[in-house]
This record gives sequence, C-alpha cells and structure tokens, in this order.
Amino acid sequence: MYQNAGEKGTLHSDPDDPPRRRANKKRGHGTYANDRPPVAGIVGRRSGQIRLKVVGNSTRANLEPFVLGMTLPGTRMNTDEWGAYNHLAANDRPHSTVKHGAREWARDDDGDGINEVHCNTMEGIWTGLRNYLRTFRGVRKDRLHLYVAMFQWSHNVCHER
Repeated sequence: MYQNAGEKGTLHSDPDDPPRRRANKKRGHGTYANDRPPVAGIVGRRSGQIRLKVVGNSTRANLEPFVLGMTLPGTRMNTDEWGAYNHLAANDRPHSTVKHGAREWARDDDGDGINEVHCNTMEGIWTGLRNYLRTFRGVRKDRLHLYVAMFQWSHNVCHER
C-alpha cells in the first residue's frame, strides 16, 4: 500500500520546497522520498494476525527480508504480480500470484470451487488502515510508522484466537 504522508505542520519558508500538495496523485509506485511511503504487510489466513512495516520503497531489497522474517519456511504466499515477490519460492515460500493487470482477482488452482489464490484479505486490511489514518486528516511521514504500529496492535487484539 502507498500512503500519502508528507511534512504536516512543518513551516516551509523556501518557495522552491513547498509542502506536499493536497491529494498527491503522482503516477507510479510511491517512495518515502516522494511523500507516498509504501507500507508492507502480511496477514495470516488462519489467525487473522497482521504484520505491517513502513519501508523506503517497494523493491525486492526492502520487501523480501520483511516477508522472510515474518513467515516460516514452507508458508504459502499469495501475492499480486509485483516483481519483488518473484524469488519467494526459491526461499522455501511456495508462491502463487493473481494477475491484477489481467483483471484476475482470485483463482481456483485445485478445482474444488474455492478461489484459494487471492490477496483480497490484505486488500481489506489496507482499506481498514486508510480509514483509520483518514481520521487524523494527514500524518507526517516521519511518524507514519507509529500510526501503522497502533493500527497493527488494535487489529491484532481484535483478532486474537
């Protein structure tokens, strides 16, 4: 997920460095530098527990260590087709993808009538995080990790089993 977050509350006396424009609509993948920091996330299908982390950008170098550190070997991974996930299978994380670019949102690989390959659970978490952050009417990117940690904690407390 990419979250608009800038330098809320910081005075900008330099006209060449204005504060972020409202509704940052830059195309492409966000980065910490362009005020759209990525938030990486994992959700357990059985437990409902989540792990979230604000990262500098959404490259393999940032996402793969997070995923490998938060999952056990043999854990089945379902993601979209973003290339940063392509090497998960080589790290003992069986990996299936849905191809959003081809308008595929879920897939039934074993023919049992249940679409087990999807990342809709995580998409729902992103909606919850955005709704949570909306109440603050903007957050500073250097404090975004604190808001994300609070959301993670409250979500996990509500989903304890």
